[in-house]
Amino acid sequence: MGQRVISFGEIMLRLKPRNFERFFQSPLLEATFGGGEANVAVSLANFGMDAAYVTVLPSNDIGNACIAELKRFGVDTSNIISGTGRMGIYFLENGANQRPSKVIYDRAYSAIALAKPGDINWEKTFTGCNWFHITGITPAISASAAELAIESVKAAREMGLTVSCDFNYRANLWKYGKSAVEVMNELVKFVDVGIANEEDCQKSLGISIDVKVEKGELNVEQYQKLTQKVLEKYPQMKTIAITLRESKSADHNGWAACLNDRDKFYLSRKYDITDIVDRVGGGDAFSGGLIYGLLNYTKKEDALNFAVAASCLKHSISGDFNRVSISEVEKLMGGDASGRVQR
Repeated sequence: MGQRVISFGEIMLRLKPRNFERFFQSPLLEATFGGGEANVAVSLANFGMDAAYVTVLPSNDIGNACIAELKRFGVDTSNIISGTGRMGIYFLENGANQRPSKVIYDRAYSAIALAKPGDINWEKTFTGCNWFHITGITPAISASAAELAIESVKAAREMGLTVSCDFNYRANLWKYGKSAVEVMNELVKFVDVGIANEEDCQKSLGISIDVKVEKGELNVEQYQKLTQKVLEKYPQMKTIAITLRESKSADHNGWAACLNDRDKFYLSRKYDITDIVDRVGGGDAFSGGLIYGLLNYTKKEDALNFAVAASCLKHSISGDFNRVSISEVEKLMGGDASGRVQR
C-alpha cells in the first residue's frame, strides 16, 4: 500500500463495570485502554496499514502496559514520548434500553495535558508519513495541549501530509477559558478531510442547521446543506464526512453517513443496529474506516460505505478498539448482515 498514517492525541486507562452493571454495583472494573486517535491507529493497523501513534505518557508501569497493548495490534509506538504528569482515566458505565451510557473523566494534569509546543519533534515524527489524524478532543484538554495540536497540524501541512480531523466535541473538557469554536476554527484551517456529526459542527465550528436527530429523523437535504456550509467556511478543506446516528435507545441505533467532496454528495447505506454491545469508539471506527477507504478505493462512495460498515461492526465489540478485518467489513458492505456462524 505504501501509505503511512500517524495519529496524535491522548490515550487513557478505561475502567468499566462488567456487562451492563452500574458503577460499583459489584467491586469489579474491567481495565483496558482507549482514546479517539489511538482507536483510529488500531483500526488502520488491523486493516494491514502502516499505522503509527504519537502521544505523551508517563514513564511507569501503566504507561508501559499501554504501549505494549498498542504494539500488540501492530501500531508503531516509536514516536511516543515520556513526560511529567499522569495517565488519564475514564470511567464508562454501559447504558441499556432507555438508560444512557455514562462517561466520567479523570484526566486533569495528565502527561499530554501538561505537554506544550516544542515537546514533540514534528519533523522527525512526520518523516515518511503521508497522512496525519487528530481530533477535537486534544485541543479541549488544556491550553498548552491546544497550542501543541495547532502546532502539529501546521507542521503536517508544511510537510505535505494529508490532514484529517474528527471535530469531536466534548462538553466536559472545554474548561480552561477558550471556547471550542475559538480554538477549532484555528485548527481546522489546516484540515483536508473533516469528520463530524451534527453536534460537532454546531459546538466545535459554530455551524448549525435545523435537524432533530434525536427524534429519529434524517433529513438528507439538510445534511447536504450542512456539508456545504462547512466547505464554504474552510476553502482549503477537500472533503467533509458526517455520521448520522439515530438514537432510538441506548442499544438500538440507526447508523449511516454522508460525504461531500465538493464534486458530489454521497449518502451511505443505513444500518439498523440493535442489541448494541459497546458504542464507545464507534465514531473512531468510522474515521479509521474512512481513512483506509479514501487511501485504498478509487470510488468515494466505496470509501464511505467501508467506513460505515466498519463502524457498524464496532458496535458489536466491547472496548474502545475495533477488532475487525478488511474481509469482515467488505462482507458486510456486500450485504451479508445475517450474523450466521462461519464454519
